[in-house]
Amino acid sequence: MAAIERSGVFVDLDDGPDRPVFPGVGFITTPELSWHRFEDPSEVVSVGEHITCEVLVFDTHNGEARLSLRATQPDPFQQFARRVHVGQILHGPVTKVVPFGAFIRVADGIEGLIHLSELTAPTPEVSGDAVQVGDEVTVIIIEIDTLRRRLALSRPMV
Repeated sequence: MAAIERSGVFVDLDDGPDRPVFPGVGFITTPELSWHRFEDPSEVVSVGEHITCEVLVFDTHNGEARLSLRATQPDPFQQFARRVHVGQILHGPVTKVVPFGAFIRVADGIEGLIHLSELTAPTPEVSGDAVQVGDEVTVIIIEIDTLRRRLALSRPMV
């Protein structure tokens, strides 16, 4: 690992030069570092660390490779989607409240969205009126979209 920036990390390929403007350098964008959420790339990798990546694109003109670290790891969403089914009841904490709903962590690294219209009956004016970050809630899976890696949730009828 050559350098860590906010937008991603520069990787020396085959002990290449230290500066990213020279050939022999790869770049991993922040989303390609990990399947899991993180605040700073240094939470995933560190300068000097040796890593194995997948080459996404190689720019022969600039001698730069676009790389992916997460492509070398199994996708936790796909693994999760194979274990669960629509209609299954899960439990988890509210991790984020947004104007259109709330995100619930239903497994390690897996969050689903309860749309505002699914939070309570009658529909609240604002997501925060129904749940707050940290609330433990029971949810039911209403859709699993493996292509877009999205999980739609609802509150079970009581």
